[in-house]
Amino acid sequence: MTYSNAYTPPRKSATFDDYALAEIRRAAATGIYDIRGAGAKRKLPHFDDLLFLGASISRYPLEGYREKCETSVVVGSRFAKKPIHLKIPVTIAGMSFGALSGNAKEALGRGATIAGTTTTTGDGGMTDEERDHSQTLVYQYLPSRYGMNPRDLRRADAIEVVVGQGAKPGGGGMLLGQKITDRVAEMRTLPKGIDQRSACRHPDWTGPDDLEIKIQELREITDWEKPIYVKIGGSRPYYDTALAVKAGADVVVVDGMQGGTAATQDVFIEHVGIPTLACIRPAVQALQELGVHREVQLIVSGGIRSGADVAKALALGVDAVAIGTAALVALGDNDPRWEEEYQKLNTTAGAYDDWHEGKDPAGITTQDPELSKRIDPIAAGRRLANFLKVMTLEAQTIARACGKNHLHNLEPEDLCALTIEAAAMARVPIAGTNWFPGKNDSQGALR
Repeated sequence: MTYSNAYTPPRKSATFDDYALAEIRRAAATGIYDIRGAGAKRKLPHFDDLLFLGASISRYPLEGYREKCETSVVVGSRFAKKPIHLKIPVTIAGMSFGALSGNAKEALGRGATIAGTTTTTGDGGMTDEERDHSQTLVYQYLPSRYGMNPRDLRRADAIEVVVGQGAKPGGGGMLLGQKITDRVAEMRTLPKGIDQRSACRHPDWTGPDDLEIKIQELREITDWEKPIYVKIGGSRPYYDTALAVKAGADVVVVDGMQGGTAATQDVFIEHVGIPTLACIRPAVQALQELGVHREVQLIVSGGIRSGADVAKALALGVDAVAIGTAALVALGDNDPRWEEEYQKLNTTAGAYDDWHEGKDPAGITTQDPELSKRIDPIAAGRRLANFLKVMTLEAQTIARACGKNHLHNLEPEDLCALTIEAAAMARVPIAGTNWFPGKNDSQGALR
């Protein structure tokens, strides 16, 4: 038998795939690491790996046209004199003026206001436009302290002390010089046109005892009116949640590694942190063991895209979620109508992640005045409000199918998992069984 005419096709390495090879060549040619935004792109266990168990005989569904399913949530009622009343359990995550254009920030405020929820400032301070068009505005207090001042702390409706972010827990962000315009420079007290790197930790405290003191200071500055959030990047959610609660937080925000960022190292985005799905049950367990679940609200962010994601997060014990990337897409980012211009940037709609370069054709992640004009904050705000409405309706539809008259009545028992990984992270059974990994280990499997 002869094989002289047989053809063996080339076989590429699964380890050294085309992307890995291209990255090696790029690093060898430039001597610098890659910086980008948009969060982790690798496939991770996520909410898609969970399914709801709708009602039939053993459970009784609600009639969607006649029976209500409530969506409201009160946030920050533990210590604050003026807790926040949300109409929906979906909020807008912190994204800075600087990373985003002024029109984009205004649109976020408008959309959140129409929907009856909050938006968040991000690094670099508060703009008047954002404050004026946000009925309820959360002020981020970050390690950089860029733009921080007592007046804006008092003008806010809540304060979020940012310890970490899901895309880069333990690391700081970047804002390149081309986005440091006169106004951004003035707000951040920085030189115009010079690259800015945000600090990875707060300069005046190094642990939970210092965090408790800082929270007390913020309460005194704001006369104990404002809810105090503490935001942590997903890495050790059980212990970090417990320490945030003991430090006096009203709300804990946990951001998983699918969370986006304007700019940080690609190696950070893809290889540091844990998936959003893996963050929830340890954080909930910490709250339950301290006896404050639902008293201290838990907000989770990182890759939330739909009402199904919202419902699944709430079923696992979350009080509300925050969206960032999805909100920008709703405003018009990565829109195919700008495909020709994305192609000129050597990318494509849906893959554009060079937000730090300030060349966004959609006018959202830029400080270029001509590009910024492309986003109408009124129209974009309406699109965001529409998206938030649809997310809420989707979550309500699922809740009714499970027989629940409030989204917060969803519970882990309403879920099953499609994969071993998702079952272990969410601590719900594999579909068709009553088993999940670590079922007999009520402690170590979560932490």
